[in-house]
Amino acid sequence: MSGLMIEKGRIHGVGLGPGDPDLMSVRADRLLREASHVAFFRKAGRTGQARRILDGILRRDVVEIALEYPVTTEIPVNDPRYNCILSAFYEESAARLRALSHAGQDVVVASEGDPFFYGSFMHLYTRLRDDCPIEVTPAITGMSAAWTATGVPITWGDDILSVLMGTLPEDTLVAQMDRTDALVIMKIGRNIDKIRRALRRAGRFDAAWLVEYATMEGQTVQKLSDAGERVTPYFSIIVVHGTGRRP
Repeated sequence: MSGLMIEKGRIHGVGLGPGDPDLMSVRADRLLREASHVAFFRKAGRTGQARRILDGILRRDVVEIALEYPVTTEIPVNDPRYNCILSAFYEESAARLRALSHAGQDVVVASEGDPFFYGSFMHLYTRLRDDCPIEVTPAITGMSAAWTATGVPITWGDDILSVLMGTLPEDTLVAQMDRTDALVIMKIGRNIDKIRRALRRAGRFDAAWLVEYATMEGQTVQKLSDAGERVTPYFSIIVVHGTGRRP
């Protein structure tokens, strides 16, 4: 006697937006409120920003699945061990979600910002898309929240916008800064001194803005030149506005 086929559960990658729950999409809010299983990323021993955004949204009987990074800033990203450790973590996390999907359970994976924009969910998506039903709900990005917080449009007319990671080598940062109009720099943190040097070399330092905790409690917006020499928090973005063609 053959067993009944179990329909696979759907995995939803849901963008939470930049931090303020009011900036979540209607679809994201609905999926999260209805979800029986919700997964989210965080550093081990921490609540995590994604989980904080979810406060007051989830069902009382929801099953929470904390996907805890084995490493964040403890090892440099150019250390071969970094990719090896994270690859194993994503494989294990994908296996947990795959098992739930194959058992017929729908799972919502809550992702800070937009799931397809430098997000951890992307690494699960590529591992799951061939054998699990999977959908992605986009969201407002942190960089969009940051440039909006400055009160100045980021691009005009034919401006070219470039998004750079602070983890890039200094010479690469300078070269990219030289060939773009508007600029967003992410993953600042301990890279801030290198980024300051690169901005000065490219002649963009005086036009740079530093936005910390965009849309979140404790948001600050100031010229980078006024921020001193301190290390910036994880939730910080540097913005240089375009000045292109206007009617």
